[in-house]
Amino acid sequence: MDRSLYVAMNGAKQVQLHQATNTNNLANASTTGFRADFDAFNSLPVIGPGYESRIYNQDERSGIDLSSGALQQTGRELDIAVSGSGFIEVQAPDGSSAYTRAGDLHTTYAGLLETGAGHPVLGND
Repeated sequence: MDRSLYVAMNGAKQVQLHQATNTNNLANASTTGFRADFDAFNSLPVIGPGYESRIYNQDERSGIDLSSGALQQTGRELDIAVSGSGFIEVQAPDGSSAYTRAGDLHTTYAGLLETGAGHPVLGND
């Protein structure tokens, strides 16, 4: 089979990955504490017999944008904003630790501090 098909398939796969990242970022743009994802691609030549003009793409550096978003005044006493590169440690549903920047906190009837998603906030004690 001609290698040009593999080159075209690789390009289509990378475009699909980039579209999925953009779709996720747009869908969650108004979600409290959401951190946008980003993709970085690298072009590499196809090594071996064939035309030198054949180049494929490789996902080189995917990551998360950790810059602070715009602060919103809510008027709620328990709403907080995380400045800098910090995170709030919470308990995930499986009992492990997870991290969030969403500061929409509330207390339960038992006095437990939780995020808006219902995850208990963990502390040093």
